Amino acid sequence: MEDLKKFFKKDKFAAHAGIELLEVTPGYAKARMVIEEKHLNGLNIVQGGALFTLADLAFAAASNAYGIAAVGINSNISFVKAATEGTLTAEAKETSINPKIATYTVNITDDEGDLVAIFQGMAYRKKFSLDFSDV
Repeated sequence: MEDLKKFFKKDKFAAHAGIELLEVTPGYAKARMVIEEKHLNGLNIVQGGALFTLADLAFAAASNAYGIAAVGINSNISFVKAATEGTLTAEAKETSINPKIATYTVNITDDEGDLVAIFQGMAYRKKFSLDFSDV
């Protein structure tokens, strides 16, 4: 899975946001983001787009970990607790899979293990494999 971790380092927006992919296996991924000033909105809490980006990277890694290209076709997020400091962890788990569609739930937690956001994503599984030749 090291190739997959290298592959997702090419996600320039997630890299710019400071998101690190920690673990990835087929149907599962874990990523983290250390909260920095750039992640905060006008209320000094983590901006929703930063949380979405963290969850989206974990979702992308989990859904592509089979080596088959997968793209998100639907997603939603619920924000359940404000975060202001520390480290956030996103854990993506597959909830269903078939040859064309797979679904995932991503829970984002804070340093205390409290749930910050719940992301649900649906991926369309393409008919070609990922290309790791340039990683």
